[in-house]
Amino acid sequence: MSDMVQKMPFGYEPPVDERKGTIVYYDSFEHTTDRELDLAASIAKERSFRKLVLYPLHEQSIKRMTKEEVKPFYKREDRLHLWKQERGAADVVVERLEIKRKKYTPIDSALRHLAETYPKPLFLLVTGELANLFASYSSFDEWIVKIRLLLSEEPPSLHPKLIANKHRWESIVNK
Repeated sequence: MSDMVQKMPFGYEPPVDERKGTIVYYDSFEHTTDRELDLAASIAKERSFRKLVLYPLHEQSIKRMTKEEVKPFYKREDRLHLWKQERGAADVVVERLEIKRKKYTPIDSALRHLAETYPKPLFLLVTGELANLFASYSSFDEWIVKIRLLLSEEPPSLHPKLIANKHRWESIVNK
């Protein structure tokens, strides 16, 4: 280590980074279109977020949560990488936690990992169906005060916990 003193001109103020936080697109990406991915990227840019994290769910996670059959993880992940490459999106990250674990990952474990890894505040972009499902879990009350939800579409019927926490989420359909 050097004991050399660095000098700054009088009155120097470091530039303020206007970008903040992270939007995490938490989905299976089985039926997600390029248009929906573009919308997520434009919201991240429009709201000056540092990162857009695409979090594809492992087949086991999807099977436990929704009972839906999906393509293998690597195929859905390859599609996301192709989309990212076509758009030249440097601020987009495809999260690989689920493939490292190779099994069902509870949403609270995923959120804990995301909160430790990426800059805060953390916004979770989910479908209306997934938001209702998340609201039905016991860990929802703990997490809704730490994150904000962005819903890609508002479900026809809202879970009572989503209604009670209306100030912690918004629908981006109208945007």
